[in-house]
Amino acid sequence: MVTDPIADYLTRIRNAQMAGHRVVDIPASNMKKRMTEILYNQGYILKYKFEDDSKQGIIKIALKYDSQTRQPAIHNMERVSSPGLRQYAKPSEFRRVKNGLGVAILSTSKGVMTDKEAKAQNVGGEVLCYVY
Repeated sequence: MVTDPIADYLTRIRNAQMAGHRVVDIPASNMKKRMTEILYNQGYILKYKFEDDSKQGIIKIALKYDSQTRQPAIHNMERVSSPGLRQYAKPSEFRRVKNGLGVAILSTSKGVMTDKEAKAQNVGGEVLCYVY
C-alpha cells in the first residue's frame, strides 16, 4: 500500500528516466491523470494513454528525451507538499520555479492546475510539486 500516491507517481517517472525507459506504467487516479495532462501540455512528456483494467486503471506515459544528448526533458521533479506537512500558497505567494522555466503543479478548489493558471484565476491551493 502506498501512503503518498503523488510521491510514488513522481518517483516512477524519475526512476524510468534514470533507467532510460521509453514508457512507464503508473496506477491511475483522477489527480494523476490531470498531472499527466499538465506535463504533456507543458512539453515534458511525448504522449500518454489512459487504460482501464478491472481495477483502477493504468496511465502509460511515453517519456521525452533530447535526440542528440539523450538527456530527459524533465531534469527534476520535486515533491513540495507531503501527507505529514501540507504546503499551501496564495496567488501572491507563488514561487517562480527555475526563474520561470519550470512549473509548479497545484491542487486548488477549481481542480489541479499549474501555478500560472492558478494565478490567472486568482486561486490558491496546495503546492503538490515543482517540475523543471
